[in-house]
Amino acid sequence: MATARVIPVAATSASSCLLARTPFSLKRRAVNAGGLCFLRRAGAGAGATPSSSSSSRRLFACSAIHNPQVLVKEEGKPETLDYRVFLVDGSGKKVSPWHDIPLQLGNGVFNFVVEIPKESSAKMEVATDEPFTPIKQDTKKGNLRYYPYNIHWNYGLLPQTWEDPSFANTEVEGAFGDNDPVDVIEIGESRRQIGEILKVKPLAALAMIDEGELDWKIIAISLDDSKASLVNDIDDVEKHFPGTLTAIRDWFRDYKIPDGKPANKFGLGNKPADKAYALKVITETNESWAKLVKRSIPSGELSLV
Repeated sequence: MATARVIPVAATSASSCLLARTPFSLKRRAVNAGGLCFLRRAGAGAGATPSSSSSSRRLFACSAIHNPQVLVKEEGKPETLDYRVFLVDGSGKKVSPWHDIPLQLGNGVFNFVVEIPKESSAKMEVATDEPFTPIKQDTKKGNLRYYPYNIHWNYGLLPQTWEDPSFANTEVEGAFGDNDPVDVIEIGESRRQIGEILKVKPLAALAMIDEGELDWKIIAISLDDSKASLVNDIDDVEKHFPGTLTAIRDWFRDYKIPDGKPANKFGLGNKPADKAYALKVITETNESWAKLVKRSIPSGELSLV
């Protein structure tokens, strides 16, 4: 019989703003019931990559301030097919780490939900096709999936983002989105827990192409890391975390090779893009998520609950 245990998450104590689905008249419970507005994204600044034209784009955000106090609730036993990690609110109701956790916190800070703690190999991911999108271990042909070696950074997702599989990105070889939330690689020192929510600032982006699908990787750092104040863009990563960007690219390029698959490719000249481009990716994929939950785009098997 499945067991459950609840683990408090303290990383969400700061006030934040929920990108709720209520502006799209979806009749379902959201974490926040506050009024909503649209906030224009700040300009990326001069000297940015071609992405900086996205300064005229909009991030979906709300006017109400919300403090997403959530708990991590485990159901089942780790490393089994029925193991799930849910997020629950203070009343014990389940909330979705993909849909109900705010994306933007303001001042260039975003929420990041941990799926895979650093120095672990179980391939954990949000179950996008299950109600409340819990975190589970991925499977293939009924078997639990593991990376061939440990991942050296905390890995997870940006809530309220979606890589649209019907959109061909002309800047990245015309690749279509992979139908998942945007991935985050958090380079801080601490090993985090599954389901933990961190406040992070984006630093760079990698355009990974996995079997023809575009799978963005946003490189970020948690605000509570000791080096967070030192890094604000891609050049700072090279200065204070030398070799990390290359190590990340090589890790994700090669991790499928031991299983007999070809190496993954990368667009944008096989190099990471800067912070301005990372913010462009976040803006565009947040817009795609908004269309998804508005049902302007067919959801297929994806859960919008």
